[in-house]
Amino acid sequence: MVEVAVVGGGVCGLFCSLTLAKQGIDVTVFEEHRSIGEPSHCAGHLSIQSLKRLGLYPLPKGIVENEYRGAVFHSSKGNSFEIEFDSPVTCSVNRKFFDRHLAELAIQAGAKLSLGKHVESLVIENHNVKGVNVKFRGIHENLKVKIVVDAEGISSRILRQAKLRTLNSSMLVKGVSAEVDHVRDIDEDFVEIYFGNAYAPSFYAWLMPRRDGTAKIGLATKRGNPKQFLEKFKRKHPIASKKLGKTKIIREAFHPITLGGPISRTFTNGFLVIGDAASQVKPTTGGGVILGMRCAMIAAETIHNALKENNFSAESLSRYQRKWRKLMGFDMWVMLQMRKTFEQLSDNQIDKLILKCKRLELQKILRNFSDIDFQGKSLARIAWHPSIINLGLYTIFRTLLSRKSFNSAS
Repeated sequence: MVEVAVVGGGVCGLFCSLTLAKQGIDVTVFEEHRSIGEPSHCAGHLSIQSLKRLGLYPLPKGIVENEYRGAVFHSSKGNSFEIEFDSPVTCSVNRKFFDRHLAELAIQAGAKLSLGKHVESLVIENHNVKGVNVKFRGIHENLKVKIVVDAEGISSRILRQAKLRTLNSSMLVKGVSAEVDHVRDIDEDFVEIYFGNAYAPSFYAWLMPRRDGTAKIGLATKRGNPKQFLEKFKRKHPIASKKLGKTKIIREAFHPITLGGPISRTFTNGFLVIGDAASQVKPTTGGGVILGMRCAMIAAETIHNALKENNFSAESLSRYQRKWRKLMGFDMWVMLQMRKTFEQLSDNQIDKLILKCKRLELQKILRNFSDIDFQGKSLARIAWHPSIINLGLYTIFRTLLSRKSFNSAS
């Protein structure tokens, strides 16, 4: 028997196992792939402040690819709005190296890592999760476990076996991330965001420069083929094409992104779910690394208490959900409303919104919006500024007008 089995050796599963091992808990991570960090499905754009909160920054040499002092937002018509901070607020990390760093920390703390082992199913007795069925090189093994942590990612396979409701499939987008060479005419201190339904329907495209002339690019879309949209973005976007038109894709990866907010229940008897599997992902940007790790810490704390009390019931483990909802429930709700509002805006309205931000000189106010993970609380801090109220009313009016025009056309 092991005390805790973590299904999935991604960033959330590894960080949960690290936190558990530090408390002397017997934890084993089961990862179906034979190496950590591969395949990578994330651009690795992370908040420096949030990494510091987690005790992970500064990172070892070679993991951080670049640091950014701000962001530039581009409309499909070529208008731009820039936010700049006095010092770097985000960084780009090599996800393979970042994940392997977490794995090394977890192993040093005492966690066990089982690579190439596929958790095929849960062992459930009388509605209680009691273990996992593991397959390795064609051999099946049933392992008794006190608590199972589901960190399998977006597939929700294990989650269904636990009889918990899965993520909102209507809020999934298809993402593509790529690395390109020889980027031209770019400020390496800024991330660039590009809007336009012709290039990234219902979402956006991004460009994250590195210091060596290469860059990470990507986008997500609710419809169509993301690979085709990425090629179109590179070659035809009025601004991006000047920087990316002659680049070659070094590598690319495709991945779904959940934008619907957290699932309704993240616990049951002997079972917790964290990260992408729980849809603990920002509905605005699709980023889930930091929020997932914060939830992984809370899960580890809940497990520690459950083991001390020898109580693995749903009632005992429900403390996990209460705590993570207290931490980020408000932010998730605000970000989901922002996502729904954004999806109602046309390219023309987004273009006017960017021009409005520029006229109101919002870059001065948004310098207080440095916490990109807890966006609800950041927005609340600046919500009563006249320019923010002006922008909010303008956006609401534009959204209502868009809905009225759609209903009239229907």
